[in-house]
Amino acid sequence: MKLLIKNARVTDPASPHNGQTADIFIENGTITRIGNNLPVSADKTIDISGLYASPGWVDVFANFADPGYEYKETLESGAAAAAAGGFTDVLVIPNTKPVLQNKAAVEYVTHKSQQLPVSIHPIGAITKNTEGKELAEMYDMKTSGAVAFSDGLDCVQSAGLLVKALQYVKAFDGIIIQLPDDKSINPHGLINEGIVSTQLGLPGKPAMAEELVVERDIKLARYAESKLHFTGVSTGKSLEYIKNGKEEGTGISCSVTPYHLFFCDEDMANYDTNLKVNPPLRHRQEREALRKAVAAGDVDCIATHHLPHEFDSKVMEFEYTKFGMIGLETAYAALCTALPDVAQEQWVQLLAINPRSIFGLPPVAIKEGAKAVLTLFEPGRNWTFTEEHIQSKSKNTPFAGTAFTGKVTGIINGTKSVLP
Repeated sequence: MKLLIKNARVTDPASPHNGQTADIFIENGTITRIGNNLPVSADKTIDISGLYASPGWVDVFANFADPGYEYKETLESGAAAAAAGGFTDVLVIPNTKPVLQNKAAVEYVTHKSQQLPVSIHPIGAITKNTEGKELAEMYDMKTSGAVAFSDGLDCVQSAGLLVKALQYVKAFDGIIIQLPDDKSINPHGLINEGIVSTQLGLPGKPAMAEELVVERDIKLARYAESKLHFTGVSTGKSLEYIKNGKEEGTGISCSVTPYHLFFCDEDMANYDTNLKVNPPLRHRQEREALRKAVAAGDVDCIATHHLPHEFDSKVMEFEYTKFGMIGLETAYAALCTALPDVAQEQWVQLLAINPRSIFGLPPVAIKEGAKAVLTLFEPGRNWTFTEEHIQSKSKNTPFAGTAFTGKVTGIINGTKSVLP
């Protein structure tokens, strides 16, 4: 197939055409020509005013619920949601049934996703059944295609076990992902501890539950001289610890979610269960600290924390609903709308460049002769997100009816594409 993208602003620091507006001609999944007013004939032409092109975006923490919870999401529906959100690559967490904890489970994901338009990369479990008691077969999973290791939604509580995991993965230059959460500190907390939790009469979860784990794990990573990535970071103090850890030369990196940048706990006044997430939405001041950290370059990448849930898991008393929201389709729009002053080049760094470097994915570039792995997007496009835009099997989003600035146009991933 021959594809021509007209007048796209190339946003890629590795491209000789970075910052230029040019035509991009793709033949059978390879970029063959880049220039102005290319005299070529194509099977399909994309010509949209205000269009940008960047290397394909990567989401580093999403749940596709397959195998075991296919009523929430499947690899196919998750890939469709990712493509709609501009992601050519997604790292999927191991909280499936059975858990992604051995060679066979990892190969199930890699083989089943080969024909999908989005490249799906399994994150192997650190511990068996993500129970935090005994290390899983990490080396076998690595050789079968696991790109990182994490207990996903279950933070490893034992310092001794985590340091063993950090030492183990160091042998093959692996990386551990932690969602920081000390479960011994008010384990029944439902939202952020503070004025809003008191007003709503809901048990609160203090920021300390996150910050203690961040501080501890930085020390463990330093001791093991290994690589550790924190995801879902939600407080300014956590970011301060991480920034200091980086300055001391540890292999520390971090990601934040679009919804922690967009919402704060004040938005929960009407008990919207779609805003029940972990780590919880924090105070307005914490949200501002996250926004400043993104703008200052102290955050390494964006993680959607796409956690699909069927209707019955979200429409009930607040206390009993599951944590999490879907987030792939709205990620870029939420980022652009929440932080309109951040340059598009910086979003590309956070969404495309840094995650590939941190997690050892093959680098991609917009240049002649390279494989076409592109995300097309329109930063200036105003639109309203509705349920009709949702490609996920689940609909648990607080963004329905939200007016956004910034819209994804489509993706190209080699010979596969999802385009208008």
